[in-house]
Amino acid sequence: MEEIQLMKPLVLGDMTSRLPVIQGGMGVGVSLSGLAGAVANAGGIGIISTAQIGFDDEEFLKNPKESNLRAIKRHIGIAKEQKKDGLVGVNVMVALKDYREHVRAAVEAGADVVISGAGLPVDLPELVAGSNTKIAPIVSSAKAANVILSMWDRKYKKTADFVVIEGPKAGGHLGFNEKELEDIEALDYDMQIKAIIDCVKTFAKKYNYHIPVIVAGGIFDREDVKHVIGLGADGVQVATRFVVTEECDASEAYKQAYIDARAEDVRIIKSPVGMPGRALNNAFIKKVSQEKEKITSCLGCLARCNPAQVPYCITKALINAVKGDVDNGLVFCGANVDRIKEMTTVEKLMKELTV
Repeated sequence: MEEIQLMKPLVLGDMTSRLPVIQGGMGVGVSLSGLAGAVANAGGIGIISTAQIGFDDEEFLKNPKESNLRAIKRHIGIAKEQKKDGLVGVNVMVALKDYREHVRAAVEAGADVVISGAGLPVDLPELVAGSNTKIAPIVSSAKAANVILSMWDRKYKKTADFVVIEGPKAGGHLGFNEKELEDIEALDYDMQIKAIIDCVKTFAKKYNYHIPVIVAGGIFDREDVKHVIGLGADGVQVATRFVVTEECDASEAYKQAYIDARAEDVRIIKSPVGMPGRALNNAFIKKVSQEKEKITSCLGCLARCNPAQVPYCITKALINAVKGDVDNGLVFCGANVDRIKEMTTVEKLMKELTV
């Protein structure tokens, strides 16, 4: 039975992805059209991160907002040209200053799905109204799932097309406090996954609509996929492993940092976004842990960021890293990054996870 479940297509209303694997959105510039298009071509759901997506646009420093909106449409278009029996979507952080504009630009460009976290996407149904774009909140607890789905139900008479559960072993920004992250095993997160699934089922029953639940965070191999499917999930979201693929949009130096990473190189940081995050404890992190970085300009990425108070500019740090200057950049990663030993391809990784 498990073998059949692993290969079961992921059905999102009138859309279908041949494989129940979503490639997690990673910004800045780590998951663009190159990676997302390859995943959609291989039968999964390729996700483009909209966070400062226009960083390589020649007008970015002068007008980052317009550069980002142009890049969202451009990358979605390129990725959709590559897809076969998969889907193409975006990850849009609620914490972004231009969150609403990013979602609307993605819808206009024909994104199949919008996944939204790093905050509560309370008005997401409104932003995709009148389109066929599917929506999913990222949640880390049954409480968060209930708050979001209850609000959508009450205000918009709508529910999620699918839900992404992001666990404590994920990379990037995390929906947990630092104390919880100090002892992940004590969280007994399998029980939380089951609780979230039960919560989602109540709304699925009300709308007479199956709401697929996708589990993310620490999904490394096929055994992890089998485990969460056994808990009742419909599929998985994987991010860290897709970084070290030939198709990933990040620089070779960025990918090499993953290959070289040891377990002791991973730490929990405090991000300017206002949430804990998991990243490599590289020279940059060590430096800004000791002294605040001098910020000379602001590119307006976050809704709640005061350059005079944050320890460093997250946009600058992420751009440095993705371009290859990892010693002066922020390198987010998942808890299992130390298990990555070599480069692979999207096609090989998808087969490894599902066949």
